[in-house]
Amino acid sequence: MGEPLPKLSRIPEGILNPAGYLPLAKERLLPEIWRYLEEGSGNQSTLQANERAFDHIPLVPRPMADVRGGHTRITLFGQTLAHPIILAPLAYQHLYHPHGESASAMAAAAQEGQLCVSSLASQTLEEIITAAGQPLWFQLYWQEDRPRTLKLLQRAIAAGYRAIVLTVDAPVKQATIQLPAGIHAVNLETPPPFPSLLPQQSQVFDGWMAQAPCWEDLAWLREQTTLPLLVKGILHPQDAAKVMELGCDGLVVSNHGGRVLDGAPTSLACLPEIVSAVSGRGKVLLDSGIRNGRDVYKALALGADAVLIGRPYIWGLATAGALGVAHVIRLLRDELEMTMALTGAANISKMTGQTRS
Repeated sequence: MGEPLPKLSRIPEGILNPAGYLPLAKERLLPEIWRYLEEGSGNQSTLQANERAFDHIPLVPRPMADVRGGHTRITLFGQTLAHPIILAPLAYQHLYHPHGESASAMAAAAQEGQLCVSSLASQTLEEIITAAGQPLWFQLYWQEDRPRTLKLLQRAIAAGYRAIVLTVDAPVKQATIQLPAGIHAVNLETPPPFPSLLPQQSQVFDGWMAQAPCWEDLAWLREQTTLPLLVKGILHPQDAAKVMELGCDGLVVSNHGGRVLDGAPTSLACLPEIVSAVSGRGKVLLDSGIRNGRDVYKALALGADAVLIGRPYIWGLATAGALGVAHVIRLLRDELEMTMALTGAANISKMTGQTRS
């Protein structure tokens, strides 16, 4: 197999939707990096089901509706965004482009949107937010214990991040790629040695899970910051209700893009029950499986306040850096606007009931 093709310095011609970037990105990445981006866990059944779930939600056309002056604007945690499409936290973005997370941050800002920066970013939190020129969100992984977690949280706050997203659904997810030299999670300290286990102990239950956050840790974290706090990785309505009871500001319905527990239900299937459980007490966001603006529409129509996209914007990043990411966002927004117009929804609040589940 030959060397990857060079990155583009312009938006490629003929791209009609985000999927148009997929083959271009694949040609510009090493095979092992492409597998790391696209793979799911197990037999990849959840990964595949995430996308299919949207296909089973029909859209209802509403011709002759007056949608003049329509828009996609939303307000989240005091920030007005031009659209509800947030860039999800994806790790090690230097794998995909030399400009890494900074390119994604610039693209999000250029499209008047938002980026959630991963704890596993390959650039410093300070570099990324400087490139954005605006406040960003920070995705927090639990750091083995409270003092280390608090230190990382305080660094993000000091750098200007204005919302915290605690990811809780990947306590035993291991890296599936040997990172190239020079690419690593630059914002994290070297973790302490993994505790020695007795022969009768389990690496899962007594090792990984012993360092994973629990409900008491979430309650403690809520006390450490007045910033908006969301919990990412919620699929059960009882867990959603508990998140709200602990005073969090929202949650992300997510199965981690099918990368953790194969056989988990799709995020979209879980969304209506979780919206009901939250009952307006906080914001409900959704990720996993969104590939076009119609998918965005369906998630919003079923009750999500906003969505996070992952792989599609990385296809743009791997192809053409910040320009590619910005173009993917714009394509998604264009598709969302077209879908809204054809279903008679002039704004996000008018979308409820415009699908048939």
